[in-house]
Amino acid sequence: MRLQGKRVVVLLERSFEDLEFWVPTMRLREEGAEVTIAAPEAKRTYTGKNGVPATSEVAARDLSADDFDGIVVPGGWAPDKLRRYEGVTSLVANLYAQEKPVGLICHAGLVGISAGIVEGHRSTGSLGIKDDLVNAGATWVDEAAFQDGAIVWGRVVKDIPDFCRELVDALA
Repeated sequence: MRLQGKRVVVLLERSFEDLEFWVPTMRLREEGAEVTIAAPEAKRTYTGKNGVPATSEVAARDLSADDFDGIVVPGGWAPDKLRRYEGVTSLVANLYAQEKPVGLICHAGLVGISAGIVEGHRSTGSLGIKDDLVNAGATWVDEAAFQDGAIVWGRVVKDIPDFCRELVDALA
């Protein structure tokens, strides 16, 4: 269990990509990490794009980056909603400022853009946000998953195994 004693936040909002939420959450727990599910609202159940529900434990605005070792932002349509909450973007920005791993997969780069952390980094994600990332100052690459600085990037659902390997390595 390589992540024993590590604390990681996984963000949640309606229309999250089910697999991009559940697989990394389970993988982190499998490695011994304590995973906290945060969303704009505490103790609320959100439904994924494919109908699988998940419930938040705490509101993101009530968390401090000092208490965590990393964060994961799943894709789907949730990132376009998450990026609108200052509590979410400040948490992401503060973890990044402390050089703690920030995992972004698929459309999650939208949260990274709004948190102001992608400029100057290599990036990937859903092709649908390529222009957004480039316009925010990132360099787009078409790779399954990689780490660039404190950011762990994942492209899409089929790349979840690669994303999880990079994420666990970054947190370890």
